[in-house]
Amino acid sequence: MGCVPNRILFTIGYEKATPDGLIATLQAAGVRTLIDVRAVAASRRAGFAKKALAERLQRAGIHYVHLRDLGTPKAGRDAAKADDTPTMRRIFEGHMEKPEAQAALSDAIRIASEAPACLLCLEREHEHCHRAIVSAMMAARAGFGVEPLMP
Repeated sequence: MGCVPNRILFTIGYEKATPDGLIATLQAAGVRTLIDVRAVAASRRAGFAKKALAERLQRAGIHYVHLRDLGTPKAGRDAAKADDTPTMRRIFEGHMEKPEAQAALSDAIRIASEAPACLLCLEREHEHCHRAIVSAMMAARAGFGVEPLMP
């Protein structure tokens, strides 16, 4: 796929972050593309809804891509809100077997192979978020190293 072996794929959660703090963290890591892996790219937190975030990132020189099919289905989001990570993981892993999720995963690998990229979701802790599953799949398929960022 043109991926450099052991290339780093970053992940980040915006929970407890400010938009400026998130962008500063991405810039410090050299991220060129932010891949939003939320099923619903809306947020009650100012600056983190899709349009507002994309505009801020563009001003900072970071490309924004939303891959909705790499987001957690509602039942998985409900499990995550209930702090039931095992159920969320089970639901999300089942979702990832769908053709549209596999196509989005291929898109994410292609994007991250072209320039330093970071997966974004709400959950602050990488290991409690579905982006840990997505990044592990990308690592297995394309040789990425995974580095969680903390804004």
